[in-house]
Formats: sequence, C-alpha cells, structure tokens
Amino acid sequence: MLNSAPTSLLNQYLTISRLLAGQLEFHSAIRAVAAEVAQIIPHDHMDVCIITLDGQYHTAYESGFETGWGRHPPAPISNSPIRQVLYGEAETMLTDDACNDLRFLYEGSFSGPIIENNLRSRLHVPLKAQGEIIGALSCSSREVGVYSQDDVEKARSIADLLAPYFFALRAAEQAKRSAIVEAEARAREEGLRLGALKLTEALEAERQRIGMDLHDQTLADLTRLARRMERLTLSPDIPGETLEPLFRSLQHCMHDLRQIIEEARPSVLQLFGFAQAIENHLDRSVRDSGSTVEWRLADEASGAIDSLEQPVATALFRIAQEAINNSIRHAHADRINVRLRATGKNVGVEVRDDGIGIAPGTKRSGGGIDNMRTRARLISARFEISRNKEGSGTCIQVTLPIAPKGAE
Repeated sequence: MLNSAPTSLLNQYLTISRLLAGQLEFHSAIRAVAAEVAQIIPHDHMDVCIITLDGQYHTAYESGFETGWGRHPPAPISNSPIRQVLYGEAETMLTDDACNDLRFLYEGSFSGPIIENNLRSRLHVPLKAQGEIIGALSCSSREVGVYSQDDVEKARSIADLLAPYFFALRAAEQAKRSAIVEAEARAREEGLRLGALKLTEALEAERQRIGMDLHDQTLADLTRLARRMERLTLSPDIPGETLEPLFRSLQHCMHDLRQIIEEARPSVLQLFGFAQAIENHLDRSVRDSGSTVEWRLADEASGAIDSLEQPVATALFRIAQEAINNSIRHAHADRINVRLRATGKNVGVEVRDDGIGIAPGTKRSGGGIDNMRTRARLISARFEISRNKEGSGTCIQVTLPIAPKGAE
C-alpha cells in the first residue's frame, strides 16, 4: 500500500506519453493530455507556450478555455508575464495570487488574460530539450493558494514528458513552413521564367514578322524604285551625274535592309544549330563590312546550347549577334574571338575583341548594350561587359544556369 501512490503517478505519466503518440500538431497534443494532467495537477486553465526558433517570440496553445494568449499571433517574449522562465532567469514561477503579483503585472506585460479570467494560483516550469528552453508549461486555478512546491515537481516531470515531443513538433512545423515557402518561391520563379520565355518568344516572332514585312513590302518597293531610277539614268533628258549618286545610295540602303532582314530571320540557327549560326554571322558580317577583321570561333559547348528551349537559344544568339556587330561597327576591332562553353551547371557565350574598348569611368550602357542586358534578364542569364585585362578591347559574357541532367 505504501507504493500505491507513486505507482499510480507513474501510470499517469505513462498515460500522458501514450496520449501524445500520434498527435501531429500543438493544439491537439495539449488537449489530448489536458484531462490526464488535471488528475495530477488540478487546474482551470493550462497552456504550453513554444518559443520560435529565432528566440524572440512565443506562441500559446491552450486547454480549458481560450484567452487572449491563444488568440494572439506570436508575441514578443519580452512582454510575456512568464518571461523569467522563458529567458531562463528563474527555474520556476509559483504564485498564490497572480492578480496581485508584480512579477506578472509589470508595465508592458501581456497580462490582461490573468485579470480578465481571474487566474490567481499559477505555476510555470520550463520545457527543455537538448539543453535548450523551448517553452513553458503553465497551470492556473481561479482559487487562491492552490499550488505547492510538490505540484511544481510534478509539473517538472510532466514538462520532461512533453518537451521532446513538442520539440519535434516545432521542428516539423518549421520544416513544413520552410517547404511551403520554398515551394511558393519555386512556383513564382517558374512562373516568371515561363513568362519571360513567352515574352522572348513573342519578341522573336514579332521580329521575324517585321523582317518578312520588310522583305515582302519595303524591299520590294525599293527594288521597283531602283529599277525606275536605273531606267531614268539612261534617259538623255536627265543628266546621269544627277541620278547616279542617288542610285548608289539607294543600292546601299537596300543592301543594309537585306542584312537587317537576314538578321531578323535566323534560319541558320534553326536549321544547323548555334555554332554554325554564329560562324555564319561572323563570316557574313566581316565580309559585308569590307573590313579585314580576323575572327575565331571556339566551340567548347558540345551541342549543349542546341538542347536549350528555342526561345532561350534564340535570345543567346541575338546577344552574340549584337556583340559581334558592335565589335565590327563601333569598336573598330582587328580581331574577334567567340567562345561557346558548357559545364554541368551552365552554358555560356563569350565575345572578346581588341577594339577601342570602354574608357574607364564610362557608363556601360547604350541601345545595343541595354538590349543585350534585357535579353539576358528575360532568360535569367547573367550578363557581364568589361575591358580586357590583358590589353585594349571589350569582353562580353553571357552565362545561363541549366538544370543538371536527370533533374525535374
């Protein structure tokens, strides 16, 4: 008979452990054990408050009845009536009448529920897991002087049972919250990526439509005008020296227009691939400019760029196209080196020339540069423009991250 009380208490502790099993969130866990705890420590109100991972806030989970503590979002620990326990400044807090205890009623404390619900007798013990205070267990009674030091010891034993389980629940909740945030971020990122791809595709389609319109209408009109002008040069009534310069200028305009139309329709890219399209553009651009620029193409990408989505590959081609044109038309380069590269994590295009380069302190922007930077941003690529370290000239690099093989 002498051991019946300890045995009964042990059975109640084991019952609490069993009741916790299978509970997947804080509210259900605290309510599942409330009745059993009440047999050990009689109470009108019980709550467990859990400290957030940053150690600045805490959230209360209640049983018995709901108060402002449970309805309130995570609140600062600095305003908690039991901050001494949560901060580890006091091993326990025990009072016969919290309604008249200044430890609970200091200025700024969120102690309204104590007065509103007449929670007089109160005891509080910390929840500890892995040597860390993760929260506190609180029991309250509307009567004065209900709890003793013996009740505090029982509360400590109950807290030791609750702490590991609530520690795991907190970790699981944080993991779930992080997973949700990550999933939302991925969804937004994917939405932005798809939107950018569609915009890039729409821009390319519009560019090609304009190219076809120029070919079918404007170039045809200019061709007819050139033929009429050519016939006029043969007329004895009009001096040839008057029309000849106009005729040559018109032919130059038509030549430039054909080049614009050809650039607007990257058929070589679609038919033969990225490296061949770059090589074709280098050869034609140098030849049409009438310059003696030397060029070299180093294809180290092993076809990786051709495996990209068509709008992405086209955007990379447009950037390289613009960089090459700048080197020939504006940088007065004697040499242009283009390098295509690929690793397991990204693909890239580098255009390097030995032209006049960018003067120190010059703003690195302009129509062509801004267009390249915008195209890179639309496909989530990194765009860099810099002076060559080894000498004069400019280096333009575009790097596009790619998903590893086998990744979703």
